[in-house]
Amino acid sequence: MKRRSGGGGGSPVRGGDGTGFVWIVAVVLAGLLGWFGAHPLRRPSARADELTLPPGALTERFDFEQAELKGWKSVDGQWAVEEMPGAPSGKGVLVQRAPKNPFNVIVAPGGPYRDVDVSVRFKPISGREDASGGIVFRFVDGRYYVVRANALENNFRLYYYDRGRRQLASATVEPPALGRWHTIRVIAVGERIQGYLNGKLLLDHRDSRFRIGQIGLWTKADSVTAFDDLVVLGTIGS
Repeated sequence: MKRRSGGGGGSPVRGGDGTGFVWIVAVVLAGLLGWFGAHPLRRPSARADELTLPPGALTERFDFEQAELKGWKSVDGQWAVEEMPGAPSGKGVLVQRAPKNPFNVIVAPGGPYRDVDVSVRFKPISGREDASGGIVFRFVDGRYYVVRANALENNFRLYYYDRGRRQLASATVEPPALGRWHTIRVIAVGERIQGYLNGKLLLDHRDSRFRIGQIGLWTKADSVTAFDDLVVLGTIGS
């Protein structure tokens, strides 16, 4: 707060027009508000602190430049590597084209991971019912978490799946545009889960039902979606 002196150059506390009293009251009030955690000059934090993984995390990168999906496991969906102009890196991308499954999941090699920091580029290409892409994490025996974005909806959500999908957290967003590349990132450390869309932290939630598992990719219904540059930083668990 800047203090403005009067035209005569005197102290504002001694002003004869009552400004000195107003100034003192304002200072006292600011101090009280600050004491109770509501300082009027302090902007509230717009985001939680970014989680960090413990030492010893391993890094896996998948750029889909090889046609063969060696080590990958398709749970549901029609997944294949295709060449795509404008791919974020190289020419190859992973595309899901099955039009009728409730959900489409493919699990990456590696893991199982306990704590993870995962990012992927995705491009929603088409879909009338859904046009989504997401990151699966802590996948074990068909149970998993997923953070997903949908080009047809203005929300960014965290779900868990265990014989049915259930929402855990949601944020309102500008829908990611069809035909453009976007980035989803998930950090999960212990029971705390953070979700990012295009570099912005939007979800920060706690859930302890799944502690360990593999990483994968996800779409819903008739989504035709491309993925590239999957990066997994994780601590191996057992």
